[in-house]
Amino acid sequence: MAQETVSANLEAELAFFAEVRTRLLKELHKVIVGQDAVINELLIALVSRGHALLIGVPGLAKTLLISSLAQALDLKFSRIQFTPDLMPTDIIGTDILQDDPETGRRHFQFLKGPIFANIVLADEINRTPPKTQAALLQAMQERKVTAGGTTYPLDSPFFVLATQNPIEQEGTYPLPEAQLDRFMFSIYLDYPTPEEEKEIVLTTTSALEPELEPVLGKEEIERVQRLVRRVPVPDYVVEYAVRLVGASRPSSSLAPDFVRQWVAWGAGPRASQYLVLGAKARALLHGRSHATEEDVQAVAMPVLRHRVLVNFNAEADGIDSGEIVRRLLKSVPVPHHQ
Repeated sequence: MAQETVSANLEAELAFFAEVRTRLLKELHKVIVGQDAVINELLIALVSRGHALLIGVPGLAKTLLISSLAQALDLKFSRIQFTPDLMPTDIIGTDILQDDPETGRRHFQFLKGPIFANIVLADEINRTPPKTQAALLQAMQERKVTAGGTTYPLDSPFFVLATQNPIEQEGTYPLPEAQLDRFMFSIYLDYPTPEEEKEIVLTTTSALEPELEPVLGKEEIERVQRLVRRVPVPDYVVEYAVRLVGASRPSSSLAPDFVRQWVAWGAGPRASQYLVLGAKARALLHGRSHATEEDVQAVAMPVLRHRVLVNFNAEADGIDSGEIVRRLLKSVPVPHHQ
C-alpha cells in the first residue's frame, strides 16, 4: 500500500517536472541557439545535485549559457575568473580586522567570497595554480568551507559549473584527478551547425536584447532534487552501472583486453553513483517514473570521460578516453532481468 502511494505521488510530480523543464528550455532558447544536448546534461547535473565541467573552444557561449541558466533559475549567481595570480582567499573569503565603534576594540570578521552563491561559474578553471583549484574541493564535496578555523555552510542549492579550454595553451594547469572526480559530468561543446551559426550571427548582431524571466526558485529546484532520489531503479540497472565502471579498471576481472592495453587508471565508485543518479534524472526528463539501462548508457559518456585515464600506448595509438567509453558501452552486456 505504501509503495502504491509513493508511485502515485511520483506520477503526479512527473507532470510538474515536465512543465518546469518546458518553461526552462523556452527561456534559455531566447539567448542560446541549439546546444539542446548540453542543456539537458546541465539540467540532469543540477537536479542530481552534481557539478559540471564544460569543455569547448573559445566563443561557444559557455559563459553565456551558464549565466542564462542562473537567470532562468532565479538563483544567486557569481562568476570567478580564474587567473594565474588568483588566491584561495579570493574564492572562499578572508578575515578582515574591524573596529567596534562602541567598545573601541578590534576583532576579525569573515568577509564571504564569491563561493557563497547558488550557482558558481569557475571560468577557465585550468588557468589558476593547483593550490587555488584545491580551494574548491571542500566546497564541491561537502558544501561548506573552512576559514580561520571556522566552518561556514554554503547555501542550497549549490552548483559549481567550471569552463575549460581544450586547446593546449601557455599558462594552463591541468586539473588533478581528485578534483576532476568531484564533477558529476564533463560536458563537451562542439561547433554549431551552419544553420545554427547563421542564426547566432543574426540574433547577436541585431538590436534585439532578449530578457530572461525566472521560471524556477530555490524551493522548486530542491523539490525536483528530492524527486530524483525517489525515482526507482531496478537491481539489474544498478548492476549494469557497477559493471560498466568496473570494466573501466585495468586491474578488474571485468576489464576487456582493450582496457588492459590502453587504460592507466579506471573510474572510482563515485562514477557508479553518478551513473545511477544521472539515469534517474534523465528518466524524469523523459517523463518516465523509473530508470532503465538506456538512461545509464545515455549519461555514461559525460560521467566516465574524465574519470578514465589513458596510458602512453593509447596516446600512441590515437585512442582517447571518449573512445574507451564508447567501446565499453559496446562490450559490457546488460544483465538479464526478470
